[in-house]
Amino acid sequence: MKEPHNYAKVGYSMIVVAASLAAIGLIALFTADDVLLSDNIARGNTAHFNECKKNDFKTDGCEKYWDRINNQASGIYVDLGK
Repeated sequence: MKEPHNYAKVGYSMIVVAASLAAIGLIALFTADDVLLSDNIARGNTAHFNECKKNDFKTDGCEKYWDRINNQASGIYVDLGK
């Protein structure tokens, strides 16, 4: 039985792996100064949601929550009529 030679496919796969690792390295390099980047984003979004909740979701920017409230799963019931 003849041995299959897939050297080209293996070489291309190694190039793809190296490129993905380089991309991960660049992302890590640019976000290294803020190691809590995702935590800061989550805290900001939570603060925005709580501010909207205080104002009954009627202020500007709170429209994005309208499809997620007034149901049993959220437990938040608000009259959205302005």
